[in-house]
Amino acid sequence: MKSKTSLLLAFLLVALVQLYVPASMILDREKILASGTEYKFKTAPLDPNDPFRGKYIVLSFRQNSIALPNRKPWENTEDIYVNLKTDRNGFAQVAGISKTEPAPNKAYLKAQIDYITTEHGKHQLFIRYPFDRFYLEETVAPEAEKVYFDSVQDTTKTTYAVVQILKGEAVLKDVYIKDTPITEVVKAGRASK
Repeated sequence: MKSKTSLLLAFLLVALVQLYVPASMILDREKILASGTEYKFKTAPLDPNDPFRGKYIVLSFRQNSIALPNRKPWENTEDIYVNLKTDRNGFAQVAGISKTEPAPNKAYLKAQIDYITTEHGKHQLFIRYPFDRFYLEETVAPEAEKVYFDSVQDTTKTTYAVVQILKGEAVLKDVYIKDTPITEVVKAGRASK
C-alpha cells in the first residue's frame, strides 16, 4: 500500500512540475507586458523568404550595431546587455553595451553579439535582439510579410516594432506601419480588394 501511495505522490509531483514550467514562462511574459517599459525599434529591410521556419515575419532593426573602440574583449555569440535611450522621435537607440547587468534603474535588455566587423581599423559590433520574429496567424502571415517588406523598402513609411522591456527581458508586442498595427494594415488591404 505504501508503494502505491509513493508512486501516486511521485506522479502528482511530476504532473505539477510539468504544469509549473509552462505556466511560469507565460506568467513571466505577461508580467513584462503589464509592467515593462515600452520601446519602439525602427525596423530595416530583410528578405523574409524562408519556407522552413513557419508562419512569422523575420524582423531586422536599424539600431543593431555600435562602434567599438577596441575589438577585445568581445566575442561573437556572447551574451551582452544593451543600454538603451530614446531619441526625440520616441525610438530606441543603443546607448552602449556591457558584459555585466546594469543597475535596475537603467534601461537595458539582454541580447547577444551577432558578429563583429573590422574595417580600416574601426570595429563595429552587431547585435542580435531576442525579438527578431513576429509570429502571426497562419492566414495573415504571407500578406503581412509582403506588406512589411514593401513598407521597409519605402522611405515614406515608418515601420517599427513595439517591445516591452522589464529587467532586461523583452517581449515583442506588435509591428507597426505608419502607426498602424500590421494586422490592421493587412485587413484594410483585404477590404479594399
